[in-house]
Amino acid sequence: MAARQPLRVLCLAGFRQSERGFREKSGALRKALRGRADLVCLSGPHPIVDVAGLEGAGPESGPCPPEEQLRGWWFSEQEADVFSALKEPTVCRGLEEALGTVAQALNKLGPFDGLLGFSQGAALAALVCALSQAGDPRFPLPRFVILISGFCPRGLGLQESILQDPVSLPSLHVFGDTDRVIPSQESMQLASRFTGAITLTHSGGHFIPAAAPQRQAYLKFLDQFAD
Repeated sequence: MAARQPLRVLCLAGFRQSERGFREKSGALRKALRGRADLVCLSGPHPIVDVAGLEGAGPESGPCPPEEQLRGWWFSEQEADVFSALKEPTVCRGLEEALGTVAQALNKLGPFDGLLGFSQGAALAALVCALSQAGDPRFPLPRFVILISGFCPRGLGLQESILQDPVSLPSLHVFGDTDRVIPSQESMQLASRFTGAITLTHSGGHFIPAAAPQRQAYLKFLDQFAD
């Protein structure tokens, strides 16, 4: 009997996360899903200057390695590299570049069975799924999506109307009862946009949970897509 091939999942980092940092933050999940899913991490296209970190940097500190550069998917102000998930933005600066980055990863690193997103990455993953369902040729429809600490993206203009229609895609929505960055009601609102959405709550805050109860829920969800 042939061994079951692990599912391939493209994972979109949150705002102000480097690729290396996201790999570390999702390390427990990767371990929990070992043999069942391969997680390929992707951070946003836009570098973010870590002002706090620069204060202690000396002339010999050198440039930041690309995999350690803090990044974001898009910004909610025109002149500042900031993002607020809970306020109506004046712009969604850099969103098209973000979508292009995901499309390029799907094309060059794929094929993928599913998408996973954390925080801002979850909002972007939800948008990608909606665009895919609407027929955008850049985004092949994934078999499933896992959205952790997700929220409905705000201020997307014409694209916002796409998210008004239910997304017919198997989805698992994970969020913490004490998340102060993305309150649980925001994640619940996003879940309501997906037909047959499955929710997984935990007692913690803004992080990727991977303790035994969550591990069982992830595996139960993923097992339905095993070949």
